[in-house]
Amino acid sequence: MSRILVIGCGGVAQVAIQKACQNDEVFTELMIASRTLSKCDELKDKIEKSGSRTKVTTAKVDADNTEELVKLIRSYQPEAVLNVALPYQDLTIMDACLETGVHYIDTANYEPEDTEDPTWRPIYEKRCKEKGFSAYFDYSWQWAYEERFKKAGLTALLGTGFDPGVTSVFAAYAKKHYFDTIDTIDILDCNGGDHGYAFATNFNPEINLREVSAPGSYMENGKWIEVPAMSIHREYDFEGVGKKDMYLLHHEEIEALGRNMPEVKRIRFFMTFGQSYLDHMRCLEDVGMLSTEPVNFNGTEIVPIQFLKALLPDPASLGPRTKGKTNIGCIFTGKKDGKERSIYIYNVCDHQECYREVGSQAISYTTGVPAMIGTMLVANGLWRKPGVFTTDEFDPDPYMEALNKWGLPWKVVENPTLVD
Repeated sequence: MSRILVIGCGGVAQVAIQKACQNDEVFTELMIASRTLSKCDELKDKIEKSGSRTKVTTAKVDADNTEELVKLIRSYQPEAVLNVALPYQDLTIMDACLETGVHYIDTANYEPEDTEDPTWRPIYEKRCKEKGFSAYFDYSWQWAYEERFKKAGLTALLGTGFDPGVTSVFAAYAKKHYFDTIDTIDILDCNGGDHGYAFATNFNPEINLREVSAPGSYMENGKWIEVPAMSIHREYDFEGVGKKDMYLLHHEEIEALGRNMPEVKRIRFFMTFGQSYLDHMRCLEDVGMLSTEPVNFNGTEIVPIQFLKALLPDPASLGPRTKGKTNIGCIFTGKKDGKERSIYIYNVCDHQECYREVGSQAISYTTGVPAMIGTMLVANGLWRKPGVFTTDEFDPDPYMEALNKWGLPWKVVENPTLVD
């Protein structure tokens, strides 16, 4: 039914690809492409042994090189490209999709690899002054492609992971089925898993540590409020996990929901962290290991955070070690038929169950499954219109049905405990 090119073969990509090949009535042909061809070939062998009817091929490609991408896309002729590489590469892949006339899907918005890049920095500093938040990642670079994708008659679906992605679909679903008006949205991301290491990140260390160490921010009455990193702390009792400390962070779906649901008075994002993780991160930040600016070491330039990434455990290796559950969802307050209402829509996912199914821990699973679902909805035409969109801008019902079918069942609880 569809031919898809997947760029990337890390932890999230491997889940998305395996789930796509389980869904072989939709994904009849699929190419895996990344810098490391051996990873692609290993995954291809695993899929072929699973009995999937999807025809899988592999290729080597540098996702930083638009010309290479264009050549590969023209050779394979997919209907859509799923980008599960790095957020640094979003723009080169979008450029290649526009040049070749194929739809584009990703899981995380653009951010630069080098935050001192002289072509990026002035635009970033102008945005900080105008909008009031200083995180390195934001949607403006990809939203700037809106007219080009419209003119080309192509769909660009941004951020179809869990958060962003599923959490934004939860918001659209709540608005469609539970509320006349939504007043507040609190997005809660709890990982109760234990991998046994003193310190490790559950997804790409460069992206994870930059995200967590940045100042926190939230949107209130249409304006950004920025606070020091980890300065707003709450405790919450999560089903399947128990009581956990959580901290307010900046996160990209706040920006998209604030634009697309301007009536919402406050939007916040919280993520759980243990004290050991925070102590390690603060120490690494204090000694400069989270810096993206190159330093000279014995005549060789190295980027500290990239060197740190090489020292830390590969997130894709955490699957067999990680035990426990995740609980990720959204608490909504608002009104229905003139009466106050509050609900919590969430998913609980078990690390070991994910590993038994696809050889992954739950963090990669909860991102990879929605990546497949978003790609499926673009491929089958249910979520297809010209332009650049986030997941809250389409009918949420088919996405929500697919979550139940493909491994991420969700619950709705009325009158949950609210976050003060």
